[in-house]
Amino acid sequence: MAVNGLPSAGALLAIRTFGWTFGVTSQAVGEAVVRVWEVLVADFGAMALFRSSLFTVRVGDQDVAVGPHRVLQIILGVLDRAIDRRRGEERSGAVVRIMEEVSFAKAQTALPTYCLKLLQNVPSEEQEELGNKVSDIEELDLDDRIKALMLGLAVMNVAGEEVLKAGVEALRPQIAAAPECRDGAEDPSPSERAAGEQV
Repeated sequence: MAVNGLPSAGALLAIRTFGWTFGVTSQAVGEAVVRVWEVLVADFGAMALFRSSLFTVRVGDQDVAVGPHRVLQIILGVLDRAIDRRRGEERSGAVVRIMEEVSFAKAQTALPTYCLKLLQNVPSEEQEELGNKVSDIEELDLDDRIKALMLGLAVMNVAGEEVLKAGVEALRPQIAAAPECRDGAEDPSPSERAAGEQV
């Protein structure tokens, strides 16, 4: 917000310093209307300037735009990464709390399906992408607890933290890890549990 607001503030300062009225006088329409025009011109003018490109350079197989837009893009990219790192720490703590004692083997189908049903406007493309991510997690040679955390993050990316929390609480009796598996051991798959029951 600051990066986008500072250019507009600078443009507004320049407008008032040089006394630009853009043909609108306070005698004709009033001082308040002139101020509104100054703010609008400063805002949209700065927006247009910092999102424009002076020329395009061919680098390899790509066209790279050079100009104020490129500078703004770099600054916003750095800020986005910094915010993403901070948000990553918060998301890690949240998913550890929410997915506590949840078994990936039991939750991999039920939890994503239930959370998606709680939402009403998730595009089919996002639903399919989530299904593919869950399948990829299932194929990883990792501990069930780690897979459960990765499942929580995948669902959280689509449904959000609160919906994930509501889904886990609603399904906890069905998706909770067996007591003997909560120390880090692999939770048995449905086929393994069925075989054990037959024995």
